[in-house]
Amino acid sequence: MRDQFIEKLYECSKKPYQKYFKKNKPWDIDKTQLLNYPEGSLGLGLGKFLYSNHFDIQEKLEDHDIIHVLTHTGVSVAEEIGMQYYLFGNGKRSLYLFMVILSGTLFYPKQINYFIQQYKRGKHALPFHYLDFSKMLFLPIQSIQKTFNI
Repeated sequence: MRDQFIEKLYECSKKPYQKYFKKNKPWDIDKTQLLNYPEGSLGLGLGKFLYSNHFDIQEKLEDHDIIHVLTHTGVSVAEEIGMQYYLFGNGKRSLYLFMVILSGTLFYPKQINYFIQQYKRGKHALPFHYLDFSKMLFLPIQSIQKTFNI
């Protein structure tokens, strides 16, 4: 039940966040095009991630799914919160991130060890949360992970 509540909060906050806070341009690509990227590339990894989870590209939020691909983070509610902890450890700061961390910690106190582990993983990696991933889709995932110690 709490998973459904958190997911509902996300759905309600996503549209205003996209409209008022995300200033980047939407990527000019659809998920079927991503499957034509070279083997091992970030673009193909994103395409496979979207298809395997039955997701579509979310306009202006494309980086979010890229972070899933690079960090091998799942899509359960606790894993989504853990990914925000990872990004916090990696140096990202945003109102949305703080809201997810706060609500996630309150709703999932038994997951605190996992959240701390994710924070430490993000701290260990070189800062990469700010990169323009739309220009990196042809790069090999492993090269990006190695370069940024992800």
